[in-house]
Amino acid sequence: MKKVLFILFNLLAITVMAQEKGRFEVHDLGNFKLHVYYTHDALGDASYIIEGKEALVTMEQPLFKDNVAEFDSYLSKLDKPVEKRITDYHVGGTGNHEVVMAEGMPAFTKGEVYGGMMQGFAQAFGDALTEMPTDNATEVKFGTTQTWAGVSFEFRRGATSDFPGASILIGGKAYYTHWAPAKAHVSHLQVSSPAAIDAEIIEAKNSLDSGAELFLGGHGGAAKRDAVEFKIAYLKKMKEVLKNNQTAQDFSHAMKEAYPGLPGEAGLEELGKALYK
Repeated sequence: MKKVLFILFNLLAITVMAQEKGRFEVHDLGNFKLHVYYTHDALGDASYIIEGKEALVTMEQPLFKDNVAEFDSYLSKLDKPVEKRITDYHVGGTGNHEVVMAEGMPAFTKGEVYGGMMQGFAQAFGDALTEMPTDNATEVKFGTTQTWAGVSFEFRRGATSDFPGASILIGGKAYYTHWAPAKAHVSHLQVSSPAAIDAEIIEAKNSLDSGAELFLGGHGGAAKRDAVEFKIAYLKKMKEVLKNNQTAQDFSHAMKEAYPGLPGEAGLEELGKALYK
């Protein structure tokens, strides 16, 4: 619990600012469209709408009231019924609608760690947060494929270092996991131990092997294959730097030298603390 609260308040210290209005982008993937909603909220969350020919599926609906209103308004303008609402890693504003979760996730969200995190958010953001979901959650087993809105959703286990959400291959073309790949330094919230480096490398390779052309995250948004390839090379370099340096300060300096000017430098200090604790 202490670790969760430490992470929470470090995140808030970095991101407390006036919230920008969210924005949508649309990717046409042939037999379905993927609508990406960049919330621009304090947590850097992204939400998704998968649009089939006759129905919709939502994923990771927003947590903040302003975003919920904007998302729901956009959703209604698509003028199609919502067949399923998937909550993978992020509990959000699904209201009284039934949701779908990977096996084990409903219990986890009610446990001490995730529950404690949500209590911390409530204390930090107060009335800005939407009401928590009130309907039931149906669990989907890992290793199974569901078809909703005419689109396949293959539920795979996510990175072993992450809590028990799923990586989901959507329509064979979009690969969703907790963190979107990006050409930037990784956060200590994503890689919090040496073991997590290997876990993230394995998961990134799995995503490439899936044949997807878009790579999505609950934090970040949508990225192309080159971002995943960069992530793998970056994490391998991180392992090398970690092995060759004895202190968090030396690690941070070496990573800056290896990737001069790469976005996210400000987070290297916290990353080093997590890896050398």
